[in-house]
Amino acid sequence: MPALSVEDQLAIQQLYAQYNHAIDSGKGDAWAACFTPEGTFSSASGNFAGREQLAGFATAFAQRLKARHWTNNLVITASGGGATGSCYLMLLRLNAEGPASILTTAIYSDALVKTSDGWKFTSRSVAGDA
Repeated sequence: MPALSVEDQLAIQQLYAQYNHAIDSGKGDAWAACFTPEGTFSSASGNFAGREQLAGFATAFAQRLKARHWTNNLVITASGGGATGSCYLMLLRLNAEGPASILTTAIYSDALVKTSDGWKFTSRSVAGDA
């Protein structure tokens, strides 16, 4: 299987950044657009499938928690149908009274595909470290 091009790697990195910015700013539709139309997301909060459920989850998340998703150590590997990805997450709670605090740390496990609209998540799961 061929390696991912530098352009594809950069586009995937941008997808990860767009995902974080969208959920942290409460833009549920923009967050859902990071996934394929039938994409899935799994976390301790539940399992969500399709753009409508995904958008609803992201909007509700931002309404109940002011946070910053900080991801690092991204590893992207070409796979038969596109790519797999993994990165570490540090979720920061924004506090009106003082500095941000670490809410949790976790790891994302992802499946991605290149579509006519660019790279998208087909599935994404996040598992907490504790």
